[in-house]
Amino acid sequence: MKKIVIIDGGPRRNFNTAAMLQKFADGAMSVGDGIEVKMVRLYDLDYKGCMSCMACKIKGKASNVCRFKDALTPILEKIAQADGLVLGSPIYFGDVTGQMRTFLERLAFPWLSYNDYSLTAPKRMPVVLVETMNGLPERNNSNGYGSMEHCLAGALGQPQRLVAYNTYQVKDYSRFELAGFSEEAKRQYRDEHWQEDLQRAFEAGRKMAEGVITQ
Repeated sequence: MKKIVIIDGGPRRNFNTAAMLQKFADGAMSVGDGIEVKMVRLYDLDYKGCMSCMACKIKGKASNVCRFKDALTPILEKIAQADGLVLGSPIYFGDVTGQMRTFLERLAFPWLSYNDYSLTAPKRMPVVLVETMNGLPERNNSNGYGSMEHCLAGALGQPQRLVAYNTYQVKDYSRFELAGFSEEAKRQYRDEHWQEDLQRAFEAGRKMAEGVITQ
């Protein structure tokens, strides 16, 4: 059984990021019984970022999986044995959520060697990075996964990026102080692009699953 782990770094269970990740999962599971998909919501977990305990770097006991014990520990252990990894986050202030950033610290710091600055994960695997944002393709301030994308590429393999632009922030704009946005324009963009975005996520999931099965 091949395993794909999907990490949802968004706070809302049924909105843009969650919908994209669910479609990815649907695409992966459409391949057949040889795929197991594990979905993890970071906002449901009680954990911290890197504690700088350096336990992963002790001589003779170095580990490329974080040794600090909390709710993130079993998730990091599952990723170490997974065959594919998907990370999803809305973009806030140009970056992924704080929960995603702290998760990535715990995931990636043990990979980094301070002897030769190489990056070594327990195993290499395909990675997909999902971003949902308010910005447009031609006008946005997103840094995405930032320097962490370099770490993911070095340790796991070059990630594929899936971006959904100009997403709805709320379902009913009349209830909120959001006059700087045109709900009509947002709705028109969504009508033209959202189903296409979801289909791209589905196809990416199917492609990853097909790829890991034939490894």
